[in-house]
Amino acid sequence: MARKVVGFGEDDLRALAGARSFERGLGYLDAVSGLEVEEGSVTAVVHGTDVYKVELTLGGDDRPSGWCDCPYGQEGNFCKHCVAVGLTMLRRAKTIPHQQVAARVRASGLEAWLTALSRDELLALVQERIAEDRRLRRRLELRAAAARSDIGTARDRILTLIDPRPFTRYGYVEYADSSGYAQQVAEAAAALRALTADGQAVQALGLAEEAIRVLGETYGKIDDSDGVVGQAAAAMAEAHLEACKVARTDPEHLAQWLVGQVLGDSNDMTELDPLDYAEVLGPSGLARLRQLAAEARRRRPSGWAERYLMERLVKTEGDVDALVALYAQDLDPSGATHLRIAEELESAGRADEALTWAERGIRDCAAETYIDGRLVDYVCAHYAKAGRPADVVGVRRDRFRVEQSLTAYQQLRSAAQTAQCWEAERVAALAALREDARRERDGQYGGPVLIDALLDDGDVDTAWPEAAGLADDRQWEHLADLSRETHPAEALAVYLRLIERLKEPTGDRAYEHLARLLLGARDCHRALGTQEAFTDCLTGLRAELKRRRKLMNILDRCGL
Repeated sequence: MARKVVGFGEDDLRALAGARSFERGLGYLDAVSGLEVEEGSVTAVVHGTDVYKVELTLGGDDRPSGWCDCPYGQEGNFCKHCVAVGLTMLRRAKTIPHQQVAARVRASGLEAWLTALSRDELLALVQERIAEDRRLRRRLELRAAAARSDIGTARDRILTLIDPRPFTRYGYVEYADSSGYAQQVAEAAAALRALTADGQAVQALGLAEEAIRVLGETYGKIDDSDGVVGQAAAAMAEAHLEACKVARTDPEHLAQWLVGQVLGDSNDMTELDPLDYAEVLGPSGLARLRQLAAEARRRRPSGWAERYLMERLVKTEGDVDALVALYAQDLDPSGATHLRIAEELESAGRADEALTWAERGIRDCAAETYIDGRLVDYVCAHYAKAGRPADVVGVRRDRFRVEQSLTAYQQLRSAAQTAQCWEAERVAALAALREDARRERDGQYGGPVLIDALLDDGDVDTAWPEAAGLADDRQWEHLADLSRETHPAEALAVYLRLIERLKEPTGDRAYEHLARLLLGARDCHRALGTQEAFTDCLTGLRAELKRRRKLMNILDRCGL
């Protein structure tokens, strides 16, 4: 174990980054500059394809968390630049604790200095700062407007805060800028709550609805991979709900607005749930909400949002029969809706009706190539629980005949073994796969399922003659892997053919694959007593590909 400082060592960095990024990070040690140590974090810049900013957050005895503004780091990965900064810290292990102490002293000194300043001195300091920072000025102007109930200024500042254009590059808010934009949206939401608390709930309600509309219109132009803007928008929705409660808004007007939000495009941003407003809506508002949802459903019966809203309302009312009737209006050809109905009925204690609906789903979807596997599993589980293994086999057999996939074969095998009838079922299943394998396979990707099924059974003796002219490279390799001891000569021929094909591709994945094939070939030569032939083959390959240093390293690591 490498020595640790501030709670982590090289092994921790390797675990965080993965072997590949860790190895690449080693090459960036001389590219790290501007290392600045704070009490709980370290920042630096790393010079690579571009100049990247890196921050490592230290957590005592825990591994550090890292952030980098390189493309890979912005996806949430502990990148090679983070590795380089972490390794630089380990190189400077002796000085880090002293720098952290110095950081604490600086922070304490700053706090003491600020505490000692007079009101006028603090005011001058703040004014100096806001003169330099336009964004800070806008935020403070909003807080001031909210505090004095200046609705006109508050509206102007809120709309300015949620305007994404200052963060936009090429008409789009990129990932690196989404956090800053989210902070402004959260600041606007806080100002709305302040207005509500100051007796301006009606005004806050109108501003919140306007802000939510603008957010909905802009969300499609934001890379919100981490969801930070969505979280800030949720805070905006909470501010709206709070204002509704205090302002005692008209229930029917609120119902109309909520339906418009759920069925409109802006709901992607705020994810408003009308049922969160149940208390404010009251009986009359909920009734109006149900009426509007039903009308929208009639106008657009296939609409996802319309269906979702209606389902939420009916489900909340607890009327299982109404919910079943709603689901039954639009049965998915995969059987997924049948399953939902079955689950709702079972939850209501109506198990017999639930199984009837699930069986209906199996019948309705019998000819579909794809059927929701959970529905099939549901029916089979209930048959098994009722002591009906033959019926389980029947369901699995029917699905296998339609799908003819390896998964369906495995499921049939498991069911038939339980029912002690696998021998007969296997003969019929393999015959069906054999017939399928002999048909024209234009556009079919990969080798036939027949070969996969035989290999999954471990029946290599049957697989060898069947594979000729049918198997793809993946299946040939699997067959060779299973046959090193029993069919070493045949397996060796496969390995040598695949090795020859892998001489051209480059990259870590291809090199690792080539090493695996060579290890398989070595085992075959050992079984055949022809180790010298393998040595000659390996020597020739190394000479031919000697310029590929990474490949040579991988072969060395594998003992080749």
